[in-house]
Amino acid sequence: MKRFQPMVLLRALPMLLAGMFLPVTAWAVEGMTQITSHHDVAETEERLLSALEEKGFTVMARVDHAAGARSVDLELEPTRLVIFGNPAGGTLLMQCRRSMAIDLPMKMLIWRDGPEVLVAYNRADYLVDRHDLEDCAAPVQEKMGQVLEGLARQAAGR
Repeated sequence: MKRFQPMVLLRALPMLLAGMFLPVTAWAVEGMTQITSHHDVAETEERLLSALEEKGFTVMARVDHAAGARSVDLELEPTRLVIFGNPAGGTLLMQCRRSMAIDLPMKMLIWRDGPEVLVAYNRADYLVDRHDLEDCAAPVQEKMGQVLEGLARQAAGR
């Protein structure tokens, strides 16, 4: 059983406060932030790819889940996953705790949910807690959170 860690709460406080003022739809899934996009799925994905290239990230894969559904005669609203990373940052996190490799490379999900298009990603604080990286990840956690939020906002046109 984990003991209460006040520093975890203090580190999360800025994100909680920011969440009250940012155009975030919900944290409907534990550890995931969702932002409403001003664009359709295809354009949101293109904007994300441009932002990733601009920031020097490598795009490892793009997954079109709706195309996969169509290939087996099923229907799915547009749903795309972009898998990306930077070995310089990811390797440091995996050196801290090898289990981090299950969540790397990073991912952003873009999908249409009725009239809305959403962009989602795993929050940095969630990944740090999930893999118990407290001390080891401290130098990169805040920056990783800022970068992920910036990429999602740029993709969403926010």
